Amino acid sequence: MTVKFPYRIALAGGWIDQPWVSRICPGSMVVASLRPTVKFHDRSGMATSSRQKGIEIWGNRLPEGEPVKLAKILFGAENPPGSPYISGSQDQIGLLVPGISKLYYDGGYWPSRITNTRDSQTAAWLESVIKLIPLRPRPKGYDPLRIKRLTYDDVKSLGQSGELCWKSILRNDLKGFGESLTQSLECWRRILPLTANQEAMKELREYPRIAGATFTGAGGGYIILATDRPVAGAIKIKVRT
Repeated sequence: MTVKFPYRIALAGGWIDQPWVSRICPGSMVVASLRPTVKFHDRSGMATSSRQKGIEIWGNRLPEGEPVKLAKILFGAENPPGSPYISGSQDQIGLLVPGISKLYYDGGYWPSRITNTRDSQTAAWLESVIKLIPLRPRPKGYDPLRIKRLTYDDVKSLGQSGELCWKSILRNDLKGFGESLTQSLECWRRILPLTANQEAMKELREYPRIAGATFTGAGGGYIILATDRPVAGAIKIKVRT
């Protein structure tokens, strides 16, 4: 059976894939490729625009070929010369490289290192502790980059959250995993204040008995809860290994 085109979820460390962030201090972020078990909303931080570009090129199926090379093809197709905004390469890598990946950025558009696991038990654990709560998609015309307050210490902490996320996933450490998500979110709130609006933060605080949390997208999307408890109305993910 042909596998339909995947989604991806970005966990801790997001925005470090942009050169104007990682040039301040290198660091890591974590992404996972997802089977399309549900239809995620557009404009919600689930790489739907990159996914749509991939479907335009290859159709609604996984293309054949080496995943990292395919991700580079998709990155180039989505970011032709003269593009006013370059989408982060974690989108294309997350979509096309199976499993869970740690991406290390040190000032370039493409990560200098990609570390990956396709271990089925690790993937199953991650699936069991991620619960997604739908929010409104970000509004049209919304610009999360209108206010930037980047500092070395905050960018360093952002990259460290990705490293903590990766190590915690490999150890099946829910406490560390939750801390990495919260650390990443708090860095976002300091360096890019518009990425976490008051309405979304208010809804997040309605879930106190969790290990940690962040958002899938800037200004909307989904809350990512780190918890091994059932959560009413939450969406479960399926990692593509």
